[in-house]
Amino acid sequence: MRPRLTLSALALTLGLGSLGLGPPAAQAAAPAPVDKLDHALLWGRDIDQASAVLAVKLGFQVRPGRNPGGVANRYVRLADQGYLELLGITRPNPELDPGMQADQASLHGGSGARAFGLHASALDKAQADLKAQGLPVTPIFTAAADDPDGQGPGKPPRWRLFAFERPVLSSSVFLIDYAAPRSDPVSVADDKAARQHPNGARSLSAFWLLSADASADKAKLEKLGLAGAVPVRVPQVAAKGYCVAVGPNALLALEPDGPGIAADALREGGPQVLGVSLGVADLDAAKRRVERGYEQSLAGYDGLSGAAFLAPTRADLGLLIEFHAASAKGPCEGVKG
Repeated sequence: MRPRLTLSALALTLGLGSLGLGPPAAQAAAPAPVDKLDHALLWGRDIDQASAVLAVKLGFQVRPGRNPGGVANRYVRLADQGYLELLGITRPNPELDPGMQADQASLHGGSGARAFGLHASALDKAQADLKAQGLPVTPIFTAAADDPDGQGPGKPPRWRLFAFERPVLSSSVFLIDYAAPRSDPVSVADDKAARQHPNGARSLSAFWLLSADASADKAKLEKLGLAGAVPVRVPQVAAKGYCVAVGPNALLALEPDGPGIAADALREGGPQVLGVSLGVADLDAAKRRVERGYEQSLAGYDGLSGAAFLAPTRADLGLLIEFHAASAKGPCEGVKG
């Protein structure tokens, strides 16, 4: 969900945010302002080409969105309510909000992800708490009253969110919450159908945040209330850093660990959302489908969430997609710090 934000409202560049300060030793830790990952904003060079990659090569169901102001969006929605929002410019001189402008300045018209959202069910409290800590939160923005996907006048806005006036982390972030969805039988059935994918994808597990200094992002995350980071290495992309739990999910704050994919990506594109991890119902079936889509064999490995493989999507999407066997275990669980 990319909001239309004013210039003063957006420097959508927080990074990985959950918020709160370390409590006194005698007190229990305060809950983080966010409860889980929500979605990543993925730009395609061409929205039809990127949609075809997601559907044909990777086996996702891509759902249509809208095309306001020359920026179209589409969705890959998952059963756990996480999703990928695909964005693409569809005309010359599109209407870009400041967040979009910042993304495009980094991407130079290419594919990739530079921003993501975190879900906060107590959005007003999260905003107030962060403001009290001196963080540069924006006002809360809402979906328009005439939102064609909302429930109509007099009903709560479909979504509400806030961002940050200036960068706080290496990647852009905003906090978001939603009104209760439509409950009529047709809408419920359509929503259920939208979250079923031929490749068996079910859940959003992690965002991989790449920067030149993972320790700096770790320190900023701690200030934002996301503590308990544990050191990790991701040899598949030659990266190292920290795994930070966000409810049942995780943010990986990574930096290059020698030559390899992470170093190449950082050199070519700067700080970014390098990858996402998704849980699937049948890992072998998903792997066969992606191998057919890319006409190559793919190596499996034991990742942070267990058995996994990495789809070679960086050239197509500017973003890596890791598929792993669905599990109740969070990515940071069992990692030895």
